Amino acid sequence: MAMDRLWDVVVVGAGPAGATAARVAAQAGCDVLLLERAAVPRYKTCGGGLIGCSQAFLPPGLDVVVRDEIDAVTFGWRGRRERTVGSSAGTRCRMVFRAELDAALTEVAAEAGAVLRDRTSVVAVEDEAGSVAVRTGGGEWIRARAVVGADGSAGRVGRHVGVTCEQVDLALEVEVPVEPRETARWRGRMLMEWGPLPGSFGWVFPKGDVCTAGVVAARGEGAATKAYLREFLERHGLAHLTPLHDTGHLTRCRRPGSPLTRGRTVVAGDAAGLCDPWSREGISFALRSGSWAGAAAAELARATRPEELERARAVYTEAVRSTLEAEMLASRKVMAVFTRRPGIVHTALTAVPPVWRGVDSYLGGDTSIPALLGTPIARTALKAAALFA
Repeated sequence: MAMDRLWDVVVVGAGPAGATAARVAAQAGCDVLLLERAAVPRYKTCGGGLIGCSQAFLPPGLDVVVRDEIDAVTFGWRGRRERTVGSSAGTRCRMVFRAELDAALTEVAAEAGAVLRDRTSVVAVEDEAGSVAVRTGGGEWIRARAVVGADGSAGRVGRHVGVTCEQVDLALEVEVPVEPRETARWRGRMLMEWGPLPGSFGWVFPKGDVCTAGVVAARGEGAATKAYLREFLERHGLAHLTPLHDTGHLTRCRRPGSPLTRGRTVVAGDAAGLCDPWSREGISFALRSGSWAGAAAAELARATRPEELERARAVYTEAVRSTLEAEMLASRKVMAVFTRRPGIVHTALTAVPPVWRGVDSYLGGDTSIPALLGTPIARTALKAAALFA
């Protein structure tokens, strides 16, 4: 690889956002280099659930194994008041292993023409006249007409752009092998349990003969979050199993209005702080923002005049803010109620059929959180919940 080569687009990070951006930019005719610090495929702490919106943004015919198809959710509140509700429309969420999903998306990007270079970290980003330079951990400088940062919420590119976050949570997760009887018990059903810490919950996602289980709570409650995970696994009969993976990571939600671009650089996915504040779901945010970032990078790479650069940045920023940030704002309203009164949220989901039907429709990709909260019933319910919170 020539040291002085000028790429059209360099994408940093080969997760769903980065691999999608690399594919879209390559399909637009750009010379694309995709950098990933780990070896591909690599393990990633993630529930691995593909809701309807995520499925809609996957490339057609993606070769990834679906480990389970979810058509029912069991809701619980600190181990009590469990109730299982089913979808009237069948499968709403498909379970995959993130390592397999990311590898499949990266392979499609390579088939589109992107060049993958894994085991390559990026430690610095610098703006140049007409290009951007990134420095690898090995000391090499790589130049491009445009850069997409998709290197995670603690990555270098997000700091270069100036992304700031207002919500940071700690997620702890294990993947455990389960016996055939347990496999049958969980098949087609996932568990969401509201936890003892403000804004916390636990989950069990079935994936054939493996279950992904974990808990999430606000950062700063590390010891209490670990205790909750131990209690949660014990309660659901998973504590005695030897984990295949036992990991943790921080999820970050961007501050509204925080920048998404700088010069010839755009950020997407976790690097942009794009994540649902309540459910902490991030794959759908990564796939959508990655698609738009790839298109923006292609335009930035072709831009020769300041007004062309500004137009490409503005189009991307508007796409994210009018959809993903709007979804995050709506989800924050739910999170505000959930943090103070999780029992109200639990009762609404399990005892008020229109609420579950709305959530079911959201899981299937048929509606959005802003649309759900915009109904008269939802507005009234939120006001009432705020009064009692």
